[in-house]
Amino acid sequence: MGSKILVADDDNNICELLKIYLENEGYEVVTANDGVKAISSFKIYEPDLILLDIMMPRKDGWQVCREIREISSKPIIMVTARGEVFDKVLGLELGADDFITKPFDTKEVAARVKAVLRRYSGHDNDDSEVIRFDNLEISLQKYELKLAGKVVDIPPKELELLYFLTSNYNRVFTRDQLLDKVWGFDYLGDSRTVDVHVKRLREKLEGKSDKWTLKTVWGVGYKFELLQQ
Repeated sequence: MGSKILVADDDNNICELLKIYLENEGYEVVTANDGVKAISSFKIYEPDLILLDIMMPRKDGWQVCREIREISSKPIIMVTARGEVFDKVLGLELGADDFITKPFDTKEVAARVKAVLRRYSGHDNDDSEVIRFDNLEISLQKYELKLAGKVVDIPPKELELLYFLTSNYNRVFTRDQLLDKVWGFDYLGDSRTVDVHVKRLREKLEGKSDKWTLKTVWGVGYKFELLQQ
């Protein structure tokens, strides 16, 4: 079997539909119909990716995402019927990697799952070079971030964004450019996605070095800047 997927949704029909389709795509699938079961299934089953509905009984998707992020950086794709920007921003702040809005096409779901798993595994990246700056080490091949020599738990998309910016240090990129370079041309989100990820990266990087910084260039975008000493 292929990668393991946890589908968490209170609608049995949706769970069964996704289970059948994803299994036909070669994945191993388990389902959960409420938030409490989703968390317990995650701990027992140890899936490679979670498709997580927001509106679930007992614990909603926000709480499930929050609790999973406390113990794991495995990719999470949130599923919502509302599709509001607020939902997406909140989900990203909690650590979600992507969003799918209901009603959805099963082919789109499969494509998103494949893309996120590919980014997470790093199998589509043959570059074994490790980027190093003061107290900072990033390996995209291993999907690993080290700060001051210690491995830091980080979601795949945050690491990809940091890797891209550090690979192009001292260059300013607009939000749209970062969406295109890091998320890809088929990403359906908006530029606030970049802001959320930069905010979370800054929380991890704060105080780690006085020789570089993740800088906002007001009215333009962001850059990884090497500071003059």
